[in-house]
Amino acid sequence: MFLIWFGAVSAASATELGLITGVENGTYNQFGLDLKKLVKRGGINLSVYPSKGSVENLLAVHQRPGVHMGIVQSDVLAFIAGVESNPALKAIARNTRMVFPLYDEEVHILGRREIADFDQLAGKRVAIGREGSGAYLTARLLFKLSAVRPGEMVPIDSSEALAQLKAGRIDAMFYVAGYPVRLLKDDVTAADGLALIPISGKSILESYASVEIPANVYEWQTTPVSTVAVKAVLVSFDFRLRECDSVGRFAQQVARGMEWLTKHGHPKWKRVDLDFPLSGWEQYDCVRKYLAR
Repeated sequence: MFLIWFGAVSAASATELGLITGVENGTYNQFGLDLKKLVKRGGINLSVYPSKGSVENLLAVHQRPGVHMGIVQSDVLAFIAGVESNPALKAIARNTRMVFPLYDEEVHILGRREIADFDQLAGKRVAIGREGSGAYLTARLLFKLSAVRPGEMVPIDSSEALAQLKAGRIDAMFYVAGYPVRLLKDDVTAADGLALIPISGKSILESYASVEIPANVYEWQTTPVSTVAVKAVLVSFDFRLRECDSVGRFAQQVARGMEWLTKHGHPKWKRVDLDFPLSGWEQYDCVRKYLAR
């Protein structure tokens, strides 16, 4: 019945929507491409755009023509709402709506083996990801919440950070993604003398979910590591009229198509709970309306 209903929609009546994701070989972008395939059969042409990270995605949803939705980390609203000097960012935070929660992304902090916990990053040189990336904003929020003051926060991407870490030019690096992270799995060995740094401070756990990266997810990490996670979130602007209905219909098709996504899409679709109650986020009323039908 599902396939027959999809096939009945004519190309002439197709709805055009845009989704901004992440780097071209990353999970966000693959999720976007999976969604493009799913909703095409229901009469929605979804254009999928790569990007440099969560902050760019949030700005694009509000400002870029043809971009109606984006995938961001769940802590992005806390980050931009905390920029006291920029009322425009605060307005963006107020007008952002959640379409669906997606999957957990664990905070990986890779560092020299002698760094035993997050507090010991005080005074160290730490790579936090490119400015505007999800890792960048999460790292800055964690340092703010914990009152840990690194000696320097180095805004470079993950590949360069790993090279500098191995060369001894920095002490640690942030990487925010669902495990296993390919870079850490393929390009780190026990001989590098590196380890995942635990996060367990009370001030951080009041704002982030506590999770564990199991032992042997990475061959060089033989013990479980306590850390925190952020949720990848599909968001939209608080559109009205036609765009409201278009995003609502899109969400309806995604909810009806979860079985297809878990079978044919990225493996992390199996870790998605569309009904997960995500603190601090309000689901778009246009989405709730269509899901109730």
